[in-house]
Amino acid sequence: MLKNISNLFINSPLEQFEITSLFSFNAPLFAYISLTLTNLALYSLIAFFLILVLHLIADNNIKLLPNKWSLLLESIFASINSMVREQLGKEIYLPFIYSTFLFILFANLIGNVPYSYAITSSIVVSIGLSFTIVIGVTILGLSIHRIHFFSFFIPAGTPLALVPLLVLIELISYIARAFSLGIRLFSNITAGHTLLKILSTFLYQMFTGGILIAIVTLIPFALFLAIIGLELAVSFIQAYVFTLLLLSYIKDAIDLH
Repeated sequence: MLKNISNLFINSPLEQFEITSLFSFNAPLFAYISLTLTNLALYSLIAFFLILVLHLIADNNIKLLPNKWSLLLESIFASINSMVREQLGKEIYLPFIYSTFLFILFANLIGNVPYSYAITSSIVVSIGLSFTIVIGVTILGLSIHRIHFFSFFIPAGTPLALVPLLVLIELISYIARAFSLGIRLFSNITAGHTLLKILSTFLYQMFTGGILIAIVTLIPFALFLAIIGLELAVSFIQAYVFTLLLLSYIKDAIDLH
């Protein structure tokens, strides 16, 4: 049965931090299955659809001259490919790195649309991504180095008496990666959107306070537009930083240093 159909339209920018059910379908079949579509799932599908559409319209195989979308996508791909070559020296991990970068980038950009849902402001998504990456990198390191992988937690030249302490410190530092990678993305996106909400509410009240006050408000409004531009830049920067750290984690697993 459909429910909460009114939640399809987000009424406040603060609602982008809440995971809500848009509609659900309960079927008394196969152990009474309940299918629910949340705003997180919806905007994740939108991000996937936009990435797919971008690649379709940027397909330039049958044209002599590339269009602007082809140039944009080729620039992004060339940048990611260059990062992978410099860090890892091989392109076997390029599809995963490229896909991760595009998903985070589009998720960040979609969150800048007024009244939309910011996917990466969800701690479930950001921490889920980082935990999955750290687990995958650990499995990669174990598959390559076997038991020698655990030497990663013992710095070279460590006195035998300090080995237990340093192993504990290195292990805690390694586990902390699963949190720091996701929390960095989550906190930056959430903080920026919260600031925009506070400023937009303040400016709205100022603009509706009278003609003279509205004219004076044009000055802080210009600052507000600059902050919006900064948030767009943060969307790119956070996707880049996440990808760069992902590359460094894979490099550590391959080279054990």
